[in-house]
Amino acid sequence: QVQLVESGGGLVQPGGSLRLSCAASGIIFSFYAMGWYRQAPGKQRELVAKIGSGGSTAYADSVKGRFTISRDNAKNTVWLQMNSLKPEDTAVYYCNAVHDMGSGNYWGQGTQVTVSS
Repeated sequence: QVQLVESGGGLVQPGGSLRLSCAASGIIFSFYAMGWYRQAPGKQRELVAKIGSGGSTAYADSVKGRFTISRDNAKNTVWLQMNSLKPEDTAVYYCNAVHDMGSGNYWGQGTQVTVSS
């Protein structure tokens, strides 16, 4: 059974930082590209950042220079370090795993991030 379990969300003031974690089980983690998506109320889910199985990264323009995605294949974990947070970063953040060969696509349950003073 595949599980992606996110943690690390919460309430933070503008300008603050949070680190999200996603622990994967039930998959061969190193064969998967990992991504973080977010969905704000009334909006579509959007890609925030992704990291390939080989370590290549990509970011949404809105978070470039503020967010960093990283992974540790030995720990089956991907992180999203979020700095200089803005109110518009408020959303539910979801972890996503996509197999390199396209044979699997999995989602976590989401973690709430609220940026407010």
